[in-house]
Amino acid sequence: MLETSRFNQPHRANPQLASRLLINTGFQAGVFSRVWTSAVLTAYDSSLMSAHSHSRCWIHLIWGTLDREKSLNKTAAKRVSRYLHEYAESKSVYIKINYVNADHVHALVDLPTALSIEELMQLVKGSSSHWINSHDIVTGKFAWGRGYGAFSVSQSNVNRVARYIADQEEHHRVRTFAEELREFIDRHGLRWKDEESR
Repeated sequence: MLETSRFNQPHRANPQLASRLLINTGFQAGVFSRVWTSAVLTAYDSSLMSAHSHSRCWIHLIWGTLDREKSLNKTAAKRVSRYLHEYAESKSVYIKINYVNADHVHALVDLPTALSIEELMQLVKGSSSHWINSHDIVTGKFAWGRGYGAFSVSQSNVNRVARYIADQEEHHRVRTFAEELREFIDRHGLRWKDEESR
């Protein structure tokens, strides 16, 4: 085991982290040493990392209502759209645009480094369904369906995707949500899951 007193100092920014972090120095396979280096500690300290990190990760998110029911009329959809923007802002998530249809939602989001896509979707779907039910936005109990679509968007395509989302009403005059979602899945080389697995 390697012990180097010069580096065995508690991490000033996060002493609790320093007491838990074990680093394999590579000198002996499977043997860990409490050797603290600024490079490793910076990588594990999110307060230091976020100040010096730059990220732009556009994601086109799509999710539907339970059983794809057309639960949200235009008034309800408008209120849900506003709520999604306000909620995302409160969580430091930037939504460039969203469109709430009667049976599904599209949102173009710049994913922050502190959240995974799964975590973001749990927050957004959980909070919005709770808000819809607690404010009686629809008649009866409301729920989003299981799952979601998440598709990466290059910076050069952001405006095109934003226009696509803004034109949702036009798109759905000629095709259903299921047809639209299947097209996205095929275009991105994914496998369509049957209705039973929804």
